[in-house]
Amino acid sequence: MMTSCDVKHHRIKTNGIWMHVAEKGSGTGTGTGVVLLLHGFPETWFGWRHQMEFLARHGYHVLAPDLRGYGDTDAPLNPSSYTWFHIVADLLGLLDHFAVQQALVVGIDWGALAAWYFSLLRPDRVKGIIALDVPFQPRFTSIKPLDSFKQMFGDDFYICQFQEAGRAERAFARYDCLTVMKKLMLINQTDLLIAPPGMELIDYLGTPSLLPPWITEEELQVFADKYQESGFTGGFNYYRALDLNWELLAPWQGSKITVPAKVIMGDKDMGFESGGMREYIQGNTFKNLVPNHEIVILDAHHFIQQERPDQVSHEILSLLQKLS
Repeated sequence: MMTSCDVKHHRIKTNGIWMHVAEKGSGTGTGTGVVLLLHGFPETWFGWRHQMEFLARHGYHVLAPDLRGYGDTDAPLNPSSYTWFHIVADLLGLLDHFAVQQALVVGIDWGALAAWYFSLLRPDRVKGIIALDVPFQPRFTSIKPLDSFKQMFGDDFYICQFQEAGRAERAFARYDCLTVMKKLMLINQTDLLIAPPGMELIDYLGTPSLLPPWITEEELQVFADKYQESGFTGGFNYYRALDLNWELLAPWQGSKITVPAKVIMGDKDMGFESGGMREYIQGNTFKNLVPNHEIVILDAHHFIQQERPDQVSHEILSLLQKLS
């Protein structure tokens, strides 16, 4: 397992907050570029440990921050501080701190959305992107995201449950953080996350008695220790800013992603089949929004970069080589 001594850790000032950044590799070997790795919920930079080791070994300069609200990075309390304009500005400041003009941006889950919006708002700083789990999607003009989720999936859809300040925090607090990590990171259901009426999502999710081969108790504890320190509010605030982001992004209605893109999906991820995600990424709407893309579908659940580390690492390397 990669330990903290294997990477350099920085605490940098960017966009008015202090951000923790893990760094590995110098970029002076056979590779000729910088890779920015963006985690999702409920992860931290540590979710990219396998890719950091692989890419640094291949000569690339790898930067993996704890995003705003996570780990050792500042976590503003107000959800209005979690718009994509805040997140992209944080990442621009990170690149400026390390004197990086352009990077390949790789993200999973919320980190994938951060990668998409980084490339939408500042394509001049993005060499290309790789998005795991979450493809770029159109902004619907007729209905706000939360209203849409409630209409389609009901009030007990996990995103809806995460909206009320303090509700999910109180529910999560009934369990130790290691149990929460096991419940959230080891989900093997393929349907969307909808709790039964009157039940909190975290109570509904089971706790596996056996760990899958791709993660150890020690590695899960690394995540748990960070959430024990930081709490979960920062992560929930991304969900709580959905409608605000919808309002602010109106001027970019219909805008396309112009940088080269690769989408990596797990065929056993929640909603990939039942939620229509496979049809969407293979259809014309996505093709029109992201003209220059390729799609990779792996035999995996949600946390693809941890479950299939070698395959994901080689997919990143192949795009880097293609863009060099």
